[in-house]
Order: sequence, then C-alpha cells, then structure tokens
Amino acid sequence: MTDAADSITGETAAEIADSIRALIDQGRLAPGAALPPVRALAETVGVNRNTVVAAYRQLAAAGAVETAGRAGTRVTEPSEPAQEGFAADTVLRDIGTGNPDPARIPDPLRALSTLPARPVLYGEPTIDPALEEWATRWISADLPRGREVHLTITGGAVDALERLFADALTRDDAVGLEDPCFLSALRTVRIGGYRPVAIPVDEAGMTPDGLQAALDAGVRAIVCTPRAHNPTGVSLTAERAAELRAVLARHPYVLVIQDDHFSMLSREPYHSIIGPDHRRWALIRSVSKFLGPDMCLAVTASDEETASRLGRRLSPGSTWVSHLLQRLVVAQVSDPEVLAMVEAAGVHYRERNEAFAAELTRLGMPTRPGDGLSLWVGLPAPARAVAEQLMRRGWLARPGDEFVLVDDAPLRYLRLTVHDLPEDDAARLAADVVAAARAAAPSSKVTSAP
Repeated sequence: MTDAADSITGETAAEIADSIRALIDQGRLAPGAALPPVRALAETVGVNRNTVVAAYRQLAAAGAVETAGRAGTRVTEPSEPAQEGFAADTVLRDIGTGNPDPARIPDPLRALSTLPARPVLYGEPTIDPALEEWATRWISADLPRGREVHLTITGGAVDALERLFADALTRDDAVGLEDPCFLSALRTVRIGGYRPVAIPVDEAGMTPDGLQAALDAGVRAIVCTPRAHNPTGVSLTAERAAELRAVLARHPYVLVIQDDHFSMLSREPYHSIIGPDHRRWALIRSVSKFLGPDMCLAVTASDEETASRLGRRLSPGSTWVSHLLQRLVVAQVSDPEVLAMVEAAGVHYRERNEAFAAELTRLGMPTRPGDGLSLWVGLPAPARAVAEQLMRRGWLARPGDEFVLVDDAPLRYLRLTVHDLPEDDAARLAADVVAAARAAAPSSKVTSAP
C-alpha cells in the first residue's frame, strides 16, 4: 500500500470514491497500486465497512480499479475500451466487425446533384425543414400515444447518447445498461465517468427483475435496445415491453433512452418501454446502419424539456449537423431505389444469419438467429479459448466477454459477423467454429449451447 492511500478521505461511498479518483488523476495512486483493505480503510476514515465496499464497487464499475478477491483491490492499468469495427494490424479473416455490407450501402453520390444549392448561414435553424418533415413522419408513429414530436438532430446515435448523458447526469451517476451491452454505449458511459449498472438480457430483451434491481440501485438513466439488440440480436416482445413499462411507471423521472439503431433494416416490430405518463425519455434512430457509418446523423425524439436542453447544446453553425448532410439523407430516403435497396439489405442480413445458424445447428451446435448484423453463438467452452482455436484456423472472432458488464465467469458466446461471407466460406467457418469448440472443450460433446 502506498503512502498516498493514507490521504483517502470521505464520509460517504461517493466521497471516498471521489477521493480515490482524485489521487489517481493526480498520479499519486499509480496503475497497479494497492488500495487499503476494506476493513483498514473503514477504520482509518471512520465509516462502516459497507460504505468502503460500496465505494470500491463504484470505482470498479467505472473501470478505475479491479478487485481480485484475496489479492485485494488495485488501480487498473490504462486500457482502451473495446470498439466496434475492423481490428487493426491483422492478417486473419475478421468476422467480428459488426459492420454492414458495403455492397448494400446506397451510393450517396447519386443524390448529390439533386440537393438544393442554397448556402446555410449562422443563426439559421439547426434542423433542415425537409429533414424535419421526413423525420417527423418516420418517428411520430412510434412515440407514446398523445405525445408531441420534439426532434433533435445529432451526429449519430453515440453523439446523441453523449449529449443526453451530459445534460442529465453528473460524474459517478449510475446508468442502467443491458448486459451484455452494445460496445459504443458501454464506452460512452465509462469515458464519461458514469457508473454502469448491469441489467440482464434474455430471449425477450431486458428483464423486468434486472430493471427493478437497477432502479433500486439508484440509476438516473437507462439505455434499452428495443430490437436487434447488439450483441445478442434479441428484440423486445410486446409482453416484455408491457412488463418493463409497468416497472418504470413508478419511476417517471428516470431518463429512459431507447436506441433503435437497426430501425429500417429490422425484421421485427418496434415495442416501446416508454409509458404514456413517463416524464423523461428519448427515442434515437440513426441512419448509419442502412445509409452507412459515414452518414453521421441521428434523429432523437424526446420530451419537451429534454429536447429543449439538447437543442441548447446544438449551436447554429458550430455544433449542429451539416445541412448538406441533412439534405443528402432526405434525398436518399426519398428515392424509391434507395428504399428498395434498404429493404433488400434487411432481408439479406436476416437470411444470411438464418442460414449460418441453421448450418451450425446441423453440425450439432444449436444456434438461434436474432435480428441485426451479427450472430450470438452459444458455445460449450469459454469464448476466449474458442476464439484462440479459430485464430489457428485463420479467423478473427470477437469473444462475448468484451460485451459484458458483470464478468464473474468466462462467457460462452461469440459474436460473429457472417452476412458478407460467400457460401463456401460460411460453410468452412461453421465447420471451424464447431471444431474450435470441440478442441477448446475436449471432454464436452458439441450438442448444445448454454
């Protein structure tokens, strides 16, 4: 234990956690430095032992420290949170990207010549009138009944999340996230200094018991994926959405964010967890999955107060979304050929995932396809061991461990992006996944997945 640890102060868990974080920020507690044992720190600062446990838990959730049982609690080494996309510097076939198929992204250059040439100047509205008209039609039918449409345009869904958090939260505030979790949401929470609280996901989506536990833990915001949950591919059923609305009815001022990232590509109906009387809410829809990641634009509908606060963060001409980009989106989504291409892409993703899941099932590894760009494949062995075996066969897979908030045990899932593989390559990968699982768990038969 370092001398700096003697400087830890505070009467509450939050104050103790702030004190430790300050020592880390000042460099007085270096990576790898041991924190005092819980009992010793409780005696030193004069608080209950459970208060120190809660402080350490807050820091661990934020990624500032790691607890290793009897080995104690230590400051974590700086590490870059996992991100979506291609892995850098690899010669392996990357099957963990989570990317859309570039051949199925409409060419924006076709629409450029149709755009209005009028320049936009400082002080003009942040939302282009044509985009506002289209976005209102796109999103209003899925808002809680009787709600007015209050729209904000941001530079993508992650930008919307960052702005919503910055407006509603302060550092160390708790945010309820699905577990396993969309990497960009988890990254945004951790980089922002908020505290992620895990809400388990099952085959029908976010669980009511998990949501209630998160609310009991004091979360101030919740992020829910209504369909094509990343990474599992599950979508909320109507029954599950109703159960979640009933839980949230007792907490109308918790900010509920629904990230409908797959929107136009989804093969599943949209079900909302935002009840008619909920006071703070937002529904985010991005165009990046169907028009391409470089089209950094998202539409956020929210309650009037939240929309007003978000709007104040979008200064005309500086932090708004380019009107040229807004008009380009409108031109594309107004083109019947583009809409037909988007529809075909949604069918393609579903069919390719279903075919791969069927092949794994045929080979003795039952897999159920979900909605979205990737598959969540259950394994009879720890995912990292299976991923290592796949590397020897030329594949770079993404283990499910990267998506979890609670990592009490190694996860037995891979997230695979297979929709762009030719049929022969897909068949070879399926065989290699089964062989890799068998090699990683030689005593287990590959006949079922957890």
